Amino acid sequence: MYDSQKLKKIRQEMDKWEETTLHQSLSRLPERREEFITTSSAPIKRLYTPLDVAEMEYLDDLGLPGEYPFTRGVHPTLHRGRLWTMRMFAGFGTAEETNTRFKYLLDQGQTGLSIAFDLATLMGYDTDSPKALGEFGKCGVAVSSLKDMEILMDGIPLEKVSTSMTINSPAAIIWAMYIAAAEKQGVRADQLRGTIQNDILKEYIAQKEYIFPPEPSMRLVVDTIEFGSESVPQWNTISISGYHIREAGSTAAQELAFTLADGMEYVRWAIERGLEVDRFAPRLSFFFNAHNDFFEEVAKYRAARRIWAREMRETFEAKDIRSWLMRFHTQTAGVSLTAQQPDNNVVRVAIQALAAVLGGTQSLHTNSMDEALALPSEHAVTVALRTQQIIAEESGVANTVDPLGGSFFVEAQTNRIEKQAYDYFRRIDDLGGMLPAIEKGFFQREISDAAYRYQREVDGNIRYIVGVNAYNDSKDYIIPLLEMDPQGFDRQVKRLEKLRRERDNGRVGQTLDRLRIACQGSENTMPYILEAVHAYATLGEIVDVMKEVFGAYPEPTWI
Repeated sequence: MYDSQKLKKIRQEMDKWEETTLHQSLSRLPERREEFITTSSAPIKRLYTPLDVAEMEYLDDLGLPGEYPFTRGVHPTLHRGRLWTMRMFAGFGTAEETNTRFKYLLDQGQTGLSIAFDLATLMGYDTDSPKALGEFGKCGVAVSSLKDMEILMDGIPLEKVSTSMTINSPAAIIWAMYIAAAEKQGVRADQLRGTIQNDILKEYIAQKEYIFPPEPSMRLVVDTIEFGSESVPQWNTISISGYHIREAGSTAAQELAFTLADGMEYVRWAIERGLEVDRFAPRLSFFFNAHNDFFEEVAKYRAARRIWAREMRETFEAKDIRSWLMRFHTQTAGVSLTAQQPDNNVVRVAIQALAAVLGGTQSLHTNSMDEALALPSEHAVTVALRTQQIIAEESGVANTVDPLGGSFFVEAQTNRIEKQAYDYFRRIDDLGGMLPAIEKGFFQREISDAAYRYQREVDGNIRYIVGVNAYNDSKDYIIPLLEMDPQGFDRQVKRLEKLRRERDNGRVGQTLDRLRIACQGSENTMPYILEAVHAYATLGEIVDVMKEVFGAYPEPTWI
């Protein structure tokens, strides 16, 4: 992209600048640190010029928005045509309480729903299970049966609102409950729009909310992909998630590499099932973290699009342009929020959200200022939503496509992260692929090493966190926190007891028997899960049948 003679001239001028202007400046005013680094501990040069991107070819490496390789965005007009979906992650206590929060957020201008489930639900337990004691509603809403889902979605027009559900190991079951609840509203499955996270590989790598061993878990993921492509064509049946990998302590490059490696593994399994890549790949979606380092995050998103497009076109030979597109949701970094001086979190979230928007996200959740202390209060979540709305309506950053494209610094960072991702792909291949690498603890060690290095930098004052190891004070900051209905647990348990008493238990047993047989064979399990859900079998009952066939996955240990 650059003439060699002009590059030579720039190099000569750089040398001259360093010997004169820069040398004189440093003698008067030394730099603040010996080394500057990104949030991922990558070194940052003093200055970036065309010399740092000398090998870049505009059309091959950047291209135009909406055209391969999509570095500059998957839509030709991006947010000039339509703003990103403002999808605030919400869920706490009972289905009734969360339904009220959903309606409030929609009234405040939110444009999509995002459901947070409590830990019992995420792990496949009913609320009244002894193993779930004490977890009710604390990190999300409790959903133990179709009845809970009906209440959760009551009064919400599911044919008009897209819904994202952060659920993984029992994703097929919770999705079936959503489909069944929609049918009871008179909404057909082919009218539904939304996403289930359904990213089980990420659970083994980072979040640890798995139930079954990897291979049957992957079968369930492919079952949902196959069923969705046939019966719920507007639904994203998987949201391949780097968010939790980053929250566990990874670098930006690790988040990107491990997420894309997961995505390519799902594609391989679906193809091995016999599915045509262009039949399911257009409904694959992604979910990334937006951390504090503004430019590194923007570069990460741009590299992600370029890598995915190349791999889908060249490695998996997808022909449909929609299969090449990386469409992704972003959430600001929960791990970056501090309990100290919580008002500062508003600023952190605004910077992170701005990076997501300038990086070309299709959907965005902004964390609330109080999330280091509790689930978001109504006031805090409103401020978080207004942050997105101010960026959209007042900042001007949505008025042009990829405004940071062409920045020597941003392009150099994009290239760096892309190269690091491919280095990781090679290392994963050398270990035998995704599942063997998981079993050997490769990802877990890489992430823990990165997290340890980051904390050492904080502890050693190499890295400053405002309010923690810089500009801290002893003042007590008191902000109003969310209080849940203390009677919610009792109501939920009574509802479950009534459900089990009044439903047709003979029908429930028959549907669970048919599901067990399907799990033992090779049929797609989704129709059998739906049948059990319609009979009001509970989440725990369905998971228990699957455990009988698939077994449960123990936490491995590595030396």
